[in-house]
Amino acid sequence: MSDQLTQYLPVLFLAAFAVAFATGMLLVSVLLGVKARRNPVKDSPYECGMLPMGEGSSRFSVKFYLVAMLFILFDIEVVFLYPWAVVYRDMLAENAGAIFGSMVSFLGILFVGYVYALKKQAFDWKSST
Repeated sequence: MSDQLTQYLPVLFLAAFAVAFATGMLLVSVLLGVKARRNPVKDSPYECGMLPMGEGSSRFSVKFYLVAMLFILFDIEVVFLYPWAVVYRDMLAENAGAIFGSMVSFLGILFVGYVYALKKQAFDWKSST
């Protein structure tokens, strides 16, 4: 084995130990755990001694997930934009055109995605999409 690969052996051992430990704990739980009998009364949610009304979980509109995904996408954009803005002045002397061009192309692709989301009415809550 080469010297470079031997540096990763502790990481490999740690990953193998973590997987073995998690598998062992699950196996011990299955083998030694108490087998509970299913009971409709025990499976129902407890609501302060009253009979349960309705379902325990309600459905959310897909719009919530769409807004969350769009937020994450545009938030990740800021994660990439911030370090570029911090080092831009220092990197200007080296290769200003390439640095500025790469960020303009990145922002252009982001803008196209934003316009596409607007056209698809992803930000319009009342649409049926």
